[in-house]
Amino acid sequence: MKRILVILIGIVLFVSMSFSGPMKNTPKKALFVWGGWEGHEPKQCVDIFAPWLEEQGFDVVISHSLDSYLDKELMQSLDLIVQVFTMSKISRDQEKALLEAVRGGVALAGWHGGLADSFRNNTEYQFMVGGQWVAHPGGIIPYEVNIVDQKHPITKGLSDFKMESEQYYMHVDPINKVLATTTFSDKYSPWIDGAVMPVVWTKMYGKGRVFYTSLGHVAKDFDVPEAREIVKRGMLWAAGLLH
Repeated sequence: MKRILVILIGIVLFVSMSFSGPMKNTPKKALFVWGGWEGHEPKQCVDIFAPWLEEQGFDVVISHSLDSYLDKELMQSLDLIVQVFTMSKISRDQEKALLEAVRGGVALAGWHGGLADSFRNNTEYQFMVGGQWVAHPGGIIPYEVNIVDQKHPITKGLSDFKMESEQYYMHVDPINKVLATTTFSDKYSPWIDGAVMPVVWTKMYGKGRVFYTSLGHVAKDFDVPEAREIVKRGMLWAAGLLH
Protein backbone atom coordinates (compact mmCIF):
# COMPACT_ATOMS: atom_id res chain seq x y z
CA MET A 1 0.00 0.00 0.00
CA LYS A 2 2.81 2.37 0.94
CA ARG A 3 4.61 1.55 -2.29
CA ILE A 4 1.51 2.34 -4.34
CA LEU A 5 1.11 5.63 -2.46
CA VAL A 6 4.73 6.56 -3.16
CA ILE A 7 4.28 5.76 -6.85
CA LEU A 8 1.11 7.87 -7.03
CA ILE A 9 2.86 10.80 -5.34
CA GLY A 10 5.73 10.45 -7.82
CA ILE A 11 3.34 10.52 -10.75
CA VAL A 12 1.59 13.63 -9.41
CA LEU A 13 4.91 15.42 -8.90
CA PHE A 14 6.10 14.44 -12.39
CA VAL A 15 2.93 15.68 -14.05
CA SER A 16 3.02 18.88 -12.00
CA MET A 17 6.64 19.60 -12.96
CA SER A 18 5.97 18.73 -16.59
CA PHE A 19 3.18 21.28 -16.84
CA SER A 20 4.67 23.97 -14.65
CA GLY A 21 7.92 24.17 -16.62
CA PRO A 22 6.58 25.35 -19.99
CA MET A 23 4.04 27.65 -18.31
CA LYS A 24 6.80 29.47 -16.42
CA ASN A 25 8.84 29.83 -19.60
CA THR A 26 5.96 31.25 -21.62
CA PRO A 27 6.75 34.95 -22.17
CA LYS A 28 4.34 37.68 -21.22
CA LYS A 29 2.81 39.42 -24.22
CA ALA A 30 2.41 43.19 -24.49
CA LEU A 31 0.67 45.37 -27.06
CA PHE A 32 1.77 48.97 -27.60
CA VAL A 33 -0.84 51.06 -29.41
CA TRP A 34 0.35 54.52 -30.40
CA GLY A 35 -1.01 57.47 -32.34
CA GLY A 36 -3.04 60.63 -31.95
CA TRP A 37 -1.47 64.04 -31.41
CA GLU A 38 2.15 64.00 -32.59
CA GLY A 39 3.17 66.71 -30.11
CA HIS A 40 3.36 64.05 -27.42
CA GLU A 41 5.90 62.12 -29.49
CA PRO A 42 4.05 58.80 -29.12
CA LYS A 43 6.33 56.76 -31.39
CA GLN A 44 9.50 58.16 -29.79
CA CYS A 45 8.18 57.20 -26.36
CA VAL A 46 7.23 53.71 -27.52
CA ASP A 47 10.76 53.37 -28.89
CA ILE A 48 12.06 53.90 -25.35
CA PHE A 49 9.92 51.34 -23.56
CA ALA A 50 9.03 48.63 -26.09
CA PRO A 51 12.65 47.45 -26.57
CA TRP A 52 13.14 47.50 -22.81
CA LEU A 53 10.11 45.25 -22.29
CA GLU A 54 11.51 42.87 -24.90
CA GLU A 55 14.74 42.77 -22.88
CA GLN A 56 12.64 41.70 -19.90
CA GLY A 57 11.42 38.71 -21.89
CA PHE A 58 8.12 40.09 -23.21
CA ASP A 59 6.73 39.24 -26.61
CA VAL A 60 5.97 42.78 -27.83
CA VAL A 61 3.54 43.80 -30.56
CA ILE A 62 3.51 47.44 -31.75
CA SER A 63 0.46 48.89 -33.49
CA HIS A 64 -0.36 52.28 -34.99
CA SER A 65 -4.11 51.59 -35.07
CA LEU A 66 -6.92 51.31 -32.54
CA ASP A 67 -8.30 48.55 -34.76
CA SER A 68 -5.88 46.27 -32.93
CA TYR A 69 -8.48 46.18 -30.17
CA LEU A 70 -10.86 44.46 -32.61
CA ASP A 71 -8.46 41.56 -33.16
CA LYS A 72 -10.00 39.00 -30.79
CA GLU A 73 -7.19 36.48 -31.15
CA LEU A 74 -4.58 39.13 -30.34
CA MET A 75 -6.53 40.56 -27.41
CA GLN A 76 -7.04 37.12 -25.89
CA SER A 77 -3.30 36.48 -26.03
CA LEU A 78 -2.27 39.63 -24.16
CA ASP A 79 -1.04 40.19 -20.62
CA LEU A 80 -0.48 43.95 -20.97
CA ILE A 81 -1.71 46.85 -23.09
CA VAL A 82 0.36 50.05 -23.19
CA GLN A 83 -1.61 52.80 -24.89
CA VAL A 84 0.03 56.00 -26.16
CA PHE A 85 -2.84 57.74 -28.00
CA THR A 86 -3.73 61.40 -27.32
CA MET A 87 -6.73 63.58 -28.24
CA SER A 88 -8.38 61.07 -30.52
CA LYS A 89 -11.67 59.29 -31.06
CA ILE A 90 -12.39 55.63 -30.49
CA SER A 91 -15.25 53.74 -32.07
CA ARG A 92 -17.88 52.06 -29.94
CA ASP A 93 -16.63 48.61 -30.96
CA GLN A 94 -12.99 49.49 -30.33
CA GLU A 95 -13.78 50.87 -26.90
CA LYS A 96 -15.96 47.89 -25.99
CA ALA A 97 -13.20 45.45 -26.92
CA LEU A 98 -10.62 47.36 -24.86
CA LEU A 99 -12.88 47.66 -21.83
CA GLU A 100 -13.80 43.97 -21.95
CA ALA A 101 -10.16 42.94 -22.21
CA VAL A 102 -9.11 44.94 -19.16
CA ARG A 103 -12.19 43.96 -17.14
CA GLY A 104 -11.32 40.35 -17.97
CA GLY A 105 -7.79 40.62 -16.61
CA VAL A 106 -5.51 42.17 -19.25
CA ALA A 107 -3.37 44.86 -17.62
CA LEU A 108 -3.35 48.47 -18.83
CA ALA A 109 -0.48 50.93 -18.48
CA GLY A 110 0.33 54.37 -19.81
CA TRP A 111 1.47 57.89 -19.19
CA HIS A 112 0.51 61.53 -19.64
CA GLY A 113 -2.05 62.27 -22.36
CA GLY A 114 -1.45 58.95 -24.07
CA LEU A 115 -3.72 57.29 -21.52
CA ALA A 116 -5.51 60.07 -19.60
CA ASP A 117 -6.36 62.43 -22.47
CA SER A 118 -7.10 59.92 -25.19
CA PHE A 119 -10.86 59.97 -25.72
CA ARG A 120 -12.53 62.99 -24.14
CA ASN A 121 -16.07 61.86 -24.99
CA ASN A 122 -15.75 58.38 -23.49
CA THR A 123 -16.60 58.42 -19.80
CA GLU A 124 -16.47 54.64 -19.28
CA TYR A 125 -12.94 54.68 -20.69
CA GLN A 126 -12.04 57.43 -18.19
CA PHE A 127 -13.68 55.39 -15.43
CA MET A 128 -11.27 52.57 -16.32
CA VAL A 129 -8.16 54.78 -16.40
CA GLY A 130 -8.99 56.55 -13.14
CA GLY A 131 -8.57 60.13 -14.32
CA GLN A 132 -8.76 62.68 -17.10
CA TRP A 133 -6.51 65.64 -17.88
CA VAL A 134 -8.21 69.04 -17.69
CA ALA A 135 -5.40 71.64 -17.52
CA HIS A 136 -1.65 72.28 -17.29
CA PRO A 137 -1.37 75.83 -15.92
CA GLY A 138 1.73 77.64 -17.20
CA GLY A 139 2.54 75.03 -19.85
CA ILE A 140 6.14 73.83 -19.54
CA ILE A 141 7.23 74.75 -16.01
CA PRO A 142 9.52 73.44 -13.27
CA TYR A 143 7.72 71.46 -10.58
CA GLU A 144 8.37 68.81 -7.97
CA VAL A 145 7.08 65.27 -7.73
CA ASN A 146 6.67 63.92 -4.22
CA ILE A 147 6.77 60.20 -3.51
CA VAL A 148 3.99 59.46 -1.00
CA ASP A 149 4.21 55.66 -0.87
CA GLN A 150 7.69 54.29 -0.22
CA LYS A 151 6.45 50.73 0.22
CA HIS A 152 4.82 50.13 -3.14
CA PRO A 153 7.12 48.29 -5.59
CA ILE A 154 6.65 51.01 -8.25
CA THR A 155 8.03 53.78 -6.03
CA LYS A 156 10.04 51.90 -3.41
CA GLY A 157 13.45 53.49 -2.87
CA LEU A 158 12.69 56.56 -4.98
CA SER A 159 13.01 60.09 -3.59
CA ASP A 160 11.21 63.31 -4.50
CA PHE A 161 12.45 64.72 -7.81
CA LYS A 162 12.18 67.71 -10.14
CA MET A 163 10.55 67.91 -13.55
CA GLU A 164 10.39 70.65 -16.16
CA SER A 165 7.33 69.77 -18.16
CA GLU A 166 3.54 70.02 -18.07
CA GLN A 167 2.23 69.79 -14.53
CA TYR A 168 -1.04 67.94 -15.08
CA TYR A 169 -4.18 69.12 -13.29
CA MET A 170 -6.65 66.25 -13.44
CA HIS A 171 -10.06 64.99 -12.46
CA VAL A 172 -9.30 61.76 -10.60
CA ASP A 173 -11.03 58.70 -9.20
CA PRO A 174 -11.07 58.70 -5.36
CA ILE A 175 -10.36 54.96 -5.24
CA ASN A 176 -6.98 55.32 -6.97
CA LYS A 177 -3.99 54.06 -5.01
CA VAL A 178 -1.85 57.21 -5.16
CA LEU A 179 1.93 56.68 -5.15
CA ALA A 180 3.21 60.17 -6.00
CA THR A 181 1.78 63.69 -6.05
CA THR A 182 2.59 67.28 -7.03
CA THR A 183 1.45 70.53 -5.42
CA PHE A 184 0.28 73.53 -7.43
CA SER A 185 1.20 77.14 -6.68
CA ASP A 186 -0.81 80.30 -7.31
CA LYS A 187 1.55 81.52 -10.04
CA TYR A 188 -0.61 80.69 -13.06
CA SER A 189 -4.06 79.88 -11.61
CA PRO A 190 -4.37 81.50 -8.15
CA TRP A 191 -7.52 79.57 -7.18
CA ILE A 192 -5.68 76.23 -7.19
CA ASP A 193 -2.87 77.34 -4.86
CA GLY A 194 -1.88 74.43 -2.63
CA ALA A 195 -3.86 71.82 -4.56
CA VAL A 196 -2.25 68.40 -4.19
CA MET A 197 -2.65 66.34 -7.36
CA PRO A 198 -1.87 62.65 -7.99
CA VAL A 199 1.00 62.04 -10.43
CA VAL A 200 1.31 58.25 -10.18
CA TRP A 201 -1.46 55.82 -9.33
CA THR A 202 -2.67 52.25 -9.63
CA LYS A 203 -6.18 50.83 -9.56
CA MET A 204 -8.27 47.88 -10.63
CA TYR A 205 -10.84 47.80 -13.40
CA GLY A 206 -12.65 44.51 -13.06
CA LYS A 207 -9.86 41.93 -12.92
CA GLY A 208 -7.37 44.14 -14.76
CA ARG A 209 -4.55 46.07 -13.11
CA VAL A 210 -4.22 49.69 -14.26
CA PHE A 211 -1.06 51.81 -13.92
CA TYR A 212 -0.86 55.50 -14.80
CA THR A 213 1.56 58.41 -14.45
CA SER A 214 1.03 61.96 -15.68
CA LEU A 215 4.76 62.26 -16.41
CA GLY A 216 6.01 62.04 -19.99
CA HIS A 217 4.85 64.99 -22.10
CA VAL A 218 7.61 64.24 -24.61
CA ALA A 219 10.30 61.58 -24.89
CA LYS A 220 12.95 63.85 -23.34
CA ASP A 221 11.01 63.85 -20.06
CA PHE A 222 12.11 60.26 -19.63
CA ASP A 223 15.72 61.43 -19.43
CA VAL A 224 14.81 62.06 -15.79
CA PRO A 225 15.82 58.73 -14.23
CA GLU A 226 12.91 58.61 -11.77
CA ALA A 227 10.34 59.28 -14.48
CA ARG A 228 11.70 56.48 -16.64
CA GLU A 229 11.99 54.07 -13.73
CA ILE A 230 8.40 54.68 -12.65
CA VAL A 231 7.09 53.72 -16.09
CA LYS A 232 9.30 50.64 -16.26
CA ARG A 233 8.17 49.43 -12.85
CA GLY A 234 4.59 50.42 -13.58
CA MET A 235 4.40 48.20 -16.64
CA LEU A 236 5.90 45.29 -14.75
CA TRP A 237 3.54 45.79 -11.82
CA ALA A 238 0.52 45.94 -14.13
CA ALA A 239 1.63 42.72 -15.79
CA GLY A 240 1.85 41.03 -12.38
CA LEU A 241 5.63 40.81 -12.20
CA LEU A 242 6.22 43.19 -9.28
CA HIS A 243 4.75 42.51 -5.88
